[in-house]
Amino acid sequence: MTAVGVLQQIALPTRSGAKAGDILCVTGDLGAAYLGLQILEREKQVFLAAPDMQPQLSEKKISRRPPIEPEARLEAVRYFEKSGLLPTAMIDISDGLASDLMHICKASGVGAFIEEAQVPIHDEARMQAIEFNLDPITCALSGGEDYGITLHS
Repeated sequence: MTAVGVLQQIALPTRSGAKAGDILCVTGDLGAAYLGLQILEREKQVFLAAPDMQPQLSEKKISRRPPIEPEARLEAVRYFEKSGLLPTAMIDISDGLASDLMHICKASGVGAFIEEAQVPIHDEARMQAIEFNLDPITCALSGGEDYGITLHS
């Protein structure tokens, strides 16, 4: 899906505005969309092998919602607006935190450090990753489609 619109003339942060010393912030949890895709792929394989089987999706609400019903994090935008905060650079996390952060770093000519313990991963997504024998931090950094917003301010 593509959305097109017209924006008022305001100063918006782009990928190229990050500076050394900025803090990396992410809205929402990461990894759930990737894990949701893994669940959907698993259930597809089960269905192909046994078409009479019903998908086992109901108990996996946190992990199946992002790929089916992505949600923009507008509350973060409103918070920044009310607080008078303007991030120096930002990008949606559609390709995974690691990949999209690299886009900001390249465009801004800076590097970045990510503290693994501070990467927001929902507990249910973490447990789902373990169930699939996947590293939760790898799912969070590489998954994508979580549509969190990377903010440097």
